[in-house]
Amino acid sequence: MTLTTAAPPRQWAVQTTDLVKVYGSGDTEVRALDGVTVRFERGRFTAIMGPSGSGKSTLMHCAAGLDAVTGGTVRIGGTELGGLSDRALTRLRRVSIGFVFQSFNLLPTLTAEQNIRLPLDLAGVRPDPAWFDHIVDVLGLADRLRHTPSQLSGGQQQRVACARALLARPEVVFADEPTGNLDSHSGAELLDFLRRSVHELGQTVVMVTHDPVAAGHADRALLLADGRLAADLTDPSADSVLDQLKRLGG
Repeated sequence: MTLTTAAPPRQWAVQTTDLVKVYGSGDTEVRALDGVTVRFERGRFTAIMGPSGSGKSTLMHCAAGLDAVTGGTVRIGGTELGGLSDRALTRLRRVSIGFVFQSFNLLPTLTAEQNIRLPLDLAGVRPDPAWFDHIVDVLGLADRLRHTPSQLSGGQQQRVACARALLARPEVVFADEPTGNLDSHSGAELLDFLRRSVHELGQTVVMVTHDPVAAGHADRALLLADGRLAADLTDPSADSVLDQLKRLGG
């Protein structure tokens, strides 16, 4: 798929158009994103990569509504984020967007089950019991639901974070360096699950990573350089991503 491919709007989980993000002003101005137009197709696993300072994390933060844009538009499903109030944006993030971060972001006083349910509880939404049971079963967490984060391994904590992200059946799951705090075995298991969530559960996943091996699990890899889209790879391998990164100075 290329950026110019036409498709019905329903096929896109996330769209950014002429996205600009500027930090600072005058001599300290940094143009982190410089007119990025990109579409993330439903039911696909996309990795975002690039050298340090390329804008990859900024793109994810703006696309997820975590950071306000300087110019351009972001659309999640059929909703443009720029027109939302703070309250509406918060509700959209709780229900339509799932997040998986490097640091897990679990509340230490809550059990695994309570952490999984927390975003929907805050939004006043009752989860589908069958879907909850299915996610827990797929992630192997059924015997860990009453445990607090301190009683779980790093891999188990990240699986709890994945379950939390998937419970609302969101339009998209954004994963920011999700394997960064995991050992190689736990990291490989997590990447396998993210891929399965796309191909078996129909989820849309957008992952920021610095690891070409992690990007090799994706259906597509976008590479940024100097705040602009520099490459768009279909069915990437670790080697093809690494070759592109070398060309970009990463």
